Amino acid sequence: MARLFGTDGVRGVAGRDLTAGLALDLSAAAARVLGRGAGPDRRPTAVVGRDPRASGEFLEAAVVAGLAGAGVDVVRLGVLPTPAVAHLTGELGADFGVMLSASHNPAPDNGIKFFGRGGQKLPDAVEDEIEAALEEPAEGAVGEGVGRVSDAGDGAERYIAHVLSAMPNRLDGLKVVVDCANGAASAVAPEALRRAGAEVVTIGDRPDGLNINAGCGSTHLEALRAAVVEHGADAGLAHDGDADRCLAVAGDGSVVDGDQIMAILALELQEAGRLAESTLVVTVMSNLGLKQAMAQAGIAVVETPVGDRYVLEAMREGSYSLGGEQSGHVVLLEHATTGDGLLTGMQLLGAVSRRGLALGELAKAMVRLPQVLVNVRGVDKNRAGTDEGVAAAVARAESDLGGEGRVLLRPSGTEPMVRVMVEAPSQDRAAEVAEALAETVRERLG
Repeated sequence: MARLFGTDGVRGVAGRDLTAGLALDLSAAAARVLGRGAGPDRRPTAVVGRDPRASGEFLEAAVVAGLAGAGVDVVRLGVLPTPAVAHLTGELGADFGVMLSASHNPAPDNGIKFFGRGGQKLPDAVEDEIEAALEEPAEGAVGEGVGRVSDAGDGAERYIAHVLSAMPNRLDGLKVVVDCANGAASAVAPEALRRAGAEVVTIGDRPDGLNINAGCGSTHLEALRAAVVEHGADAGLAHDGDADRCLAVAGDGSVVDGDQIMAILALELQEAGRLAESTLVVTVMSNLGLKQAMAQAGIAVVETPVGDRYVLEAMREGSYSLGGEQSGHVVLLEHATTGDGLLTGMQLLGAVSRRGLALGELAKAMVRLPQVLVNVRGVDKNRAGTDEGVAAAVARAESDLGGEGRVLLRPSGTEPMVRVMVEAPSQDRAAEVAEALAETVRERLG
């Protein structure tokens, strides 16, 4: 049987793959595994948050029922970003946390992810324990053992205070457009930016349960780019549905991706003496230009597989303080236990304000090698690493590029597709190689 947990929790189409029954049973199983540390003298406590997807309403009810029925006291946080749930798991002293979100995926999808004590992401072994517990019969709590359910009315305020406390300086004088993806950041991101002193223009801040990530947010930057130029803003920030990502737009409408954000933050932390081990942790998707820029600055780069969980593992193992992904997942371990889009964006704007330079100028800290990413849908992604024809095509492409570029082909960890990434000396060359490889993937795996 295929593993239930993916690279970022359990995901699927809500009501079909991710049903209320599965959510209830999964939560009850998680309660048995993650609640063991509570001891015999008290019930375990869990916090539960969600993004504003319509399906989050019934899934939240199922999760809360599963937890309380298993003897866990539940604190409902309501609609908050994923990193807020992680932070509040620790701040409120909960035994574990639960977030309902499918991040950047469209509204019909949803997901369940768990945080351990302190707001830490779960290692694979613990997720495997939860899956095993799903198959084991278990009695529900009765009488005084039944969990109680309450609501935290100050979760958003606590999270905003936390993000503001990490700011190195204020943002007075900056005009910022923030695209909240009609998601979990819609209330907290504009408020935090205003309290930090910025003049704020908001878009994608009217969630209705069905419009999350729809033509907005970090996966659709066109609206943000246009708004930044229209309003004469200094910068724009784009989050995804659960606000664990942040991408940026400079004043001229140009995109500042996760690699450039990490380059800026790494140099800031290095100058302040707070870049642990003078090291940045990235994934194999990061642009070669980032590695070159870090080498010039005397900053080491550790590379991991794709997925912020692998970045986090490497950061903890090496006691590093900064890492992330080109997609905008950035982890500032000094302040957060997971990727935090709002924290990242505000730290980025803090650098702009402190240095008195335009975001576009700061982004020149690295020069991006032309990169093309093609998402090939409708194919069997499970054969991407074993098909001989695909492997031969990749080898030919790498040989043709020589030392002037690279090829990365991998199955998506969260969606049914294969990603083909090519870096080359020119955009045209990268596109040519990527399209040829994508066509091979379609022919061989379709």
